[in-house]
Amino acid sequence: MRSPRPRDAASIMLLDRSQAHVRVLVGRRNKAHVFMPDLHVFPGGRRDPGDHRLAFRGDIHPAVLERLKAGYKHSASESRLRAIALAAVRELHEEASIAVGSTDCGNTPLPFLPDLTNLRYMARAITPPGHPRRFDTHFFALFTDEAGVNPDDIRDSRELEDLRWIDVDDVSAVRLPDITKIILGDLRANLQSDASLPFGRPVPFYYMRHGRFVRDLL
Repeated sequence: MRSPRPRDAASIMLLDRSQAHVRVLVGRRNKAHVFMPDLHVFPGGRRDPGDHRLAFRGDIHPAVLERLKAGYKHSASESRLRAIALAAVRELHEEASIAVGSTDCGNTPLPFLPDLTNLRYMARAITPPGHPRRFDTHFFALFTDEAGVNPDDIRDSRELEDLRWIDVDDVSAVRLPDITKIILGDLRANLQSDASLPFGRPVPFYYMRHGRFVRDLL
C-alpha cells in the first residue's frame, strides 16, 4: 500500500513563564483517534482549506516567515505559510478554548481575530512513511503573557482531554510521542540559550531519508 502524502499541519507550544519553571500545555488525544491515540501532545491539527481565508489582526513576524520559506525547495506562497500559522491558532482555540487575538472581530468564522505576531517558529517534522496518516507539522511557541492568555482558562475538548501544564524540564507525568520528546528537548536548549526565544533563529527539521531519521536546520 502506498504511503499517503503528508498534509500541512501546525501545533502550538503554549508556554507559561509566570512561575519558577517554564510550563508547556499538553492534552491527551482520545484513544479512538487513528493518529497518536491516548498520548499527550501539543494543541494542533491539519491546515484546513478555510484557513487561507481567515482574517487576522496581527501578521506573522517577517523572520518567522523567512524560516518557513526556507523549508521549501520550490517556493511556497505566503498565503499558504500564513494559513499554517493561522491553523495553529485556530486549533488552539478549538482544542483548548484559548483565543489568541482580538474578540472585536465582527462577522468572521472564528469568535476572534487571530494575532500571529508573537508566534516563534520552533520545529518542523514530517510523519515517517508507513503510518495511515501523515502530516508535515510546523511547531510554533507562544508565551501566555505576550498573548494575553490566562493559564487558568484552558478547557478540555473532544479532541484533547486531560489538558494540563507540565514543567518543560520534567515531562515524566505524561506519555508523549517520541517526536514530541525530541522537540521538547530542542525547546529546553533554546530556553537555556536565550529565554526570550528570539525570532528567526535556526529551526530543526525532522524527516526520514532512505530509511534514516534526519535532522536538518532551516
